[in-house]
Order: sequence, then C-alpha cells, then structure tokens
Amino acid sequence: MTGSELQRTIEKICEAHGGIDRWRKLEAVEAVISVGGFLFKAKRRPALSRVRVRAAIRKPEFTFYDYPGPGRNSVFMGNEEVRITDAGHQVLVSRQQPRVAIRRLRRQLYWDALDFTYFGGYATWNYLVTPFLFSGDGFKIDMLEPQSTDPDYPVKLQVDFPPDFPSHCRRQIFYFDRDYLLRRLDYTAEVVSRWARAAHTCKNYREFDGIKFPTKRRVRPLLIGQKLLARPVIVAIDIHEMHLKKTAL
Repeated sequence: MTGSELQRTIEKICEAHGGIDRWRKLEAVEAVISVGGFLFKAKRRPALSRVRVRAAIRKPEFTFYDYPGPGRNSVFMGNEEVRITDAGHQVLVSRQQPRVAIRRLRRQLYWDALDFTYFGGYATWNYLVTPFLFSGDGFKIDMLEPQSTDPDYPVKLQVDFPPDFPSHCRRQIFYFDRDYLLRRLDYTAEVVSRWARAAHTCKNYREFDGIKFPTKRRVRPLLIGQKLLARPVIVAIDIHEMHLKKTAL
C-alpha cells in the first residue's frame, strides 16, 4: 500500500467516527462511565459505578471526578505526574513518574488510588481519543493483511506509538469493520505485566454531537496469535453519557 492509500484509509476511519474537522473543534470529552472486571479484584480496587470523567483532546490529561471519594478528584497528567485534589483543586497527594512507580514489587499485590489513577487515566484517555489520536505527530502506521478467519475486520492497522507516549505499549493492532469503525484492539498492558496480552472489543456505537463512540468495551485475555478467551473479563467499560466540550472562540 502506498503512503497516499494509507493516508486515505486513515481519513476514512476518522470520517466514520465523525470527522477530524469536527473533532479538532473540541477541547474535551466528558463522560459518565462504569468500570469493573477481574483486574480490579486482582489489584484490590473497587469498581467504578457511574463516575464522571473528563479527557482533554490536545494533551494526555484525564480526570476522575469524586474518586477515590466524594469531593476528591484524581488527575492523570501524562507520564510525569498523577495527583488527587480536593474540590477546590488543592493537591492532597501526588506522585511523580507514576509509570516507573507502578512497576515496583508492591504493585504486583495491590494498587493504591494513585496507581489506579495512572493506569485508568492513560488507558481511558487513549480509548476516548482514538482513532483521532493517529492524526498526531510521531505515530508510525502500517496496513496489515486481514486474516481470512476475521472477515468482519477487513481493515487492520499496526500502530507504533511515539517513544514514552502514555499507553499500554508501543505497538498495538487495531481492527476496523467494513464501515471503518473500530471494533477491536490488541495490546500488552505492560504496567500490569509483560505477559498481559489482551484483546479489547468495542460495541454498541452511539453518536454524540456528530462523533461516534463505542459504549460497551470488554477486555479479555489474548492467547498466542489472535484468539481471545471468553473469560475472564479483565476490564469492562460501559459509557452511560457523553458530553463534547467545544473550544471557546
């Protein structure tokens, strides 16, 4: 595939999700989400029920409101810092270089609120801004041949993220259906384990102010190759509400 053909494919993907021009007029995406699954039990973290969140559009920044408790907000600020603030934005506790900290031995046993803020922050931020994220600088994208066993996913992209980009891992695989909607992504959640290979499915698309988002996401273990296990559900994400915030003129 030529560079121009690949670029056109990426444009079709963005158009299918609402269009890059409409996306670039936004400042942030706010949502109400519920999140649970096996990972929460393994790391001794409570599941999230209808928590309000905010994802910045132009930088990796994500906020969980009223988490880990009422009147407290947890803020992911890229790989540099995570913090918990009060309702007046006063910092109560923070952690520098959270990606380094989360790999230490204690985190194999449980995560504290700041550990979850890092993992949940970068992961959910990536989910909400993809595929428009690919129009940014530093991404290397290649078209892969679709598998004959996956006729529902005719478009398959291998995406290499920029170095030190806050995401699960540098190389991820994205699958799109015949309408160019994202249906699955495969990755290794390196902050969990270098063996934590996962297949993440995207269903129940809804349109909010012209932008389409999957409102049901399920993450399951990925075996050798592309076969995924039905159980356990590692992470389950349900989006109840979405509100798109436009950039002030």
